[in-house]
Amino acid sequence: MPSAGPPTLRLVRGDARHLDVIGPDSVHLVVTSPPYPMIPQWDETFRAQGAHDYPGMHRVLTGAWSECRRVLVPGGILAINIGDALRSDREGFRLWPNHAEVTLAARALGLTPLPYILWKKPFNRPNAFLGSGFIPPNAYITLDCEFILLFRKGSLRRLPRNDPARAESRFSRAERDRWFSQVWNDVRGARQRSPRGRSGAFPEEIPRRLIRMFSLVGDTVLDPFAGTGTTLWSALALGRNAIGVEWDPATFRELRESATARGLRAPTRRAATGRDARAPPRPRAGGSGARTH
Repeated sequence: MPSAGPPTLRLVRGDARHLDVIGPDSVHLVVTSPPYPMIPQWDETFRAQGAHDYPGMHRVLTGAWSECRRVLVPGGILAINIGDALRSDREGFRLWPNHAEVTLAARALGLTPLPYILWKKPFNRPNAFLGSGFIPPNAYITLDCEFILLFRKGSLRRLPRNDPARAESRFSRAERDRWFSQVWNDVRGARQRSPRGRSGAFPEEIPRRLIRMFSLVGDTVLDPFAGTGTTLWSALALGRNAIGVEWDPATFRELRESATARGLRAPTRRAATGRDARAPPRPRAGGSGARTH
């Protein structure tokens, strides 16, 4: 039966591009949010990985998506929360379309793009506006949505007709109608303050919904950018096994301490790291990866 034993937690200190301690075809769902390219908060993180420009930043992320594809079971789902960026360079102020770059990279890796979710984050100020006055044409559209991109490895996941895990994992009609709508406008961003500076906090409702939508009780859920572990705690609470990967030493210590405080026994492993996987000081306490909510 799917609920025969308690779910397990594994913590891995390592680089999301080198998940050698996780076997192929062993993870049913990946729920994560990476550092966002061209957000100043994450510049140092990318520089420490050898990435000094926009294409280089996405090459770092593509290495992680490649490993996610390897460890996913056939039919497994990769869910990536990522936002676009607005930033000036030598060509001026413009949009950096992170969601499009990730989609192209995942498709090149052989993953199947699925309909995505737009997470429209409620603003404290309903009139948030990039510009001045009321005269066209030099204002900008407010960037108030993030993308939850969904990809499948191969064809549909095959399950036994009377698999008890499917019945145990059932969601209600109301949940289905709300969760499988393309725009989510009922999830507030998490608090952004922490003792270490600006947090990359990931609201618990995002991974909770995704885990309910795309996995079964007893499945294994991976977050390769684990941060403080929001995805992991959500997975465990929902009867899924959880694997969290984090390469920043201070954040990994906090993750391990949080597991201990929750009464969880978590075997820890160290994965292989790339030549440029040096951990810089990071301006976040974590979350489920790196966000700018």
